[in-house]
Amino acid sequence: MVNPVTTSPTDRPLTVLYDGACPLCRREIGVYQGLQASEPVCFADVSDAAAILPPGSTREQLMARFHVQAADGRLLSGAQAFLALWATLPGWRWLAKLGQVPGLAWVMERAYRGFLYLRPALQRVARRFDAASARANFKED
Repeated sequence: MVNPVTTSPTDRPLTVLYDGACPLCRREIGVYQGLQASEPVCFADVSDAAAILPPGSTREQLMARFHVQAADGRLLSGAQAFLALWATLPGWRWLAKLGQVPGLAWVMERAYRGFLYLRPALQRVARRFDAASARANFKED
């Protein structure tokens, strides 16, 4: 895997910095990883203590919101990060184009902030679902 922090800006892929400890994030990233991006995309689980973080960022900061590091090294978060990723993914590019309509990226950011408020409760539900599924799979074996 390419190290997005140490490669030169011209060689650096778009890097998705996600919270692999979050069951919601893992599911969403799994969807994105299954798609053929139009340009290289690297996925970095920042919940992993061994993950190399972009300069000037903290693990807590990166796990609190969705971030991508653009090829030029800029760190984008929230709706801007999603728009940058979606622009590379088939089936999602239309959302990136929609985000270019004046004012819609702002609306998307506000919607994302609303999701972040609900995220802890949704994570608890997802963890319970994962635990129940694991128990059911164990019983089937």
